[in-house]
Amino acid sequence: MKTQRLYRKGFAFCLLIVSLVITSGCSGETSANTANNNAGKRIIRIAIGTQDQTINTATGGSVIREEKLLEKYLPKTGKYANVEYKIEWSSYTSGPPITNKMLANQIDIGMMGDFPSTINMTTFQAKGNGVKSLYIATLGYSSTGAGNAVLVPKDSSARTLADLKGKEISVPFGSAAHGMLLKALKNDGIDPEKDVTLVSQSPEVGGSNLKTGQIAAHANFVPFGELFAYRGFARKIFDGSQVGTPTFHGVLVRSDFAKENPEIVVAYLKALLEANKMFHEQPEAIATKVEQWSGVEREVVYMFLGASGLQRLNPTVGQVNFDALRNSVTTLKQLGRLDNSINPEDVTKWADDSYLRQAMQEMGLNYDEVAKSDGLMISGEDAQTKEPIKDPKMAAQIWVKGEDKVMNFASIANMMTMLQALKADGKKVVGAMFVHDQTTGGKLFAENSFYVQNGKTISAFLTEKEAQAFAEKSGAKVANFQSLQQSIAQSNQFPVLVGAR
Repeated sequence: MKTQRLYRKGFAFCLLIVSLVITSGCSGETSANTANNNAGKRIIRIAIGTQDQTINTATGGSVIREEKLLEKYLPKTGKYANVEYKIEWSSYTSGPPITNKMLANQIDIGMMGDFPSTINMTTFQAKGNGVKSLYIATLGYSSTGAGNAVLVPKDSSARTLADLKGKEISVPFGSAAHGMLLKALKNDGIDPEKDVTLVSQSPEVGGSNLKTGQIAAHANFVPFGELFAYRGFARKIFDGSQVGTPTFHGVLVRSDFAKENPEIVVAYLKALLEANKMFHEQPEAIATKVEQWSGVEREVVYMFLGASGLQRLNPTVGQVNFDALRNSVTTLKQLGRLDNSINPEDVTKWADDSYLRQAMQEMGLNYDEVAKSDGLMISGEDAQTKEPIKDPKMAAQIWVKGEDKVMNFASIANMMTMLQALKADGKKVVGAMFVHDQTTGGKLFAENSFYVQNGKTISAFLTEKEAQAFAEKSGAKVANFQSLQQSIAQSNQFPVLVGAR
């Protein structure tokens, strides 16, 4: 009950802010984004709200902005022949501020996760004065919920959620990570009201408290579950994929803006499609640029959006996205954040993919074919043995500092022998090593994973518990990364390969 009281008090304050914003700015006008300049040209404002640090919005936000892709596709003929565009970009650390400004007609196009999107679209339904918020395209998504995570301080003794009983856990309330945490606790038989204390903390505050040990655990969304671990002060003990509920970030647009300027919405989506294409064709190069724009290390960006990443890039709107929205509605109603009249089955009415279909048609893309795509997967040949990489789940990767490309390997064993060669070289510094969870296929940082070795086959796991269950079936033992390294270094089973780049 303590958690609910804290939550409702905070939510009441948020409602007050939203109400003030609506009263002062959401008058139902449809021309607030247009004006005329001294030269007689019509000025069209295009205000876009993104989340630079939430890197699975990159192809809808920072990549379009920094590569000037929207300018490339904006219409310049017909009714737009005498138009001057005023593009206004703004970045936020979460979805609610974007919703506030969309309601105030200060943002036309916004990007946010499934839970904030649900609040955005239902708030527009109730208080938009006839204006709706439309879900028009998808950014990064995971069909299993990968990307949301629960972290503990690096030196914490906690290994499972059960170890957090009686402790304080922070999470941004109302986020997808909040929904994931509630479901995960209940699945493990932990009562969120009685067995733990939940407090609302932003990623910045939660990260700081993890670093100083002032919180037992912190749950968060993309990219913080991996970012905090990569920076060395936290350790992930639970991943959203273990719950299995889809999650995504999407693009929302004010219906009045879209109705008045459909060609501009289509132009924006063409820019998004090109940004996706850039990521698929040169993921390392774009990840490196995103680091410059967001402050999130390129290795973490690649972990989410690179080959076989935790989040897949597919702009279409489909069943997996509606499942995520239905879950959001159900969870938010349980938390008292949505009116009981909201029907989870109505979420399909919130989407309008007609603008995306038009953009794809004009770019020669088939919507249905793109919808079937599973995204960019690890393929090609092993960087050392030249054998084909047949199973992305068993593949591994090394990204050497200063190198432009990630090295791909058909197996963890091949990666480990390459690592020995790099160490022997002494001139190469490894920036990151990636393996993939044997159960979910999710990308993992190699140094933070658990392993089971059966002969020459090495399987990786997110948690020690899952590794132990797998090991017991074959009579093998569980090893962490350090012990696996020592075992391979002392064994002639995997001789060090030569010719490392």
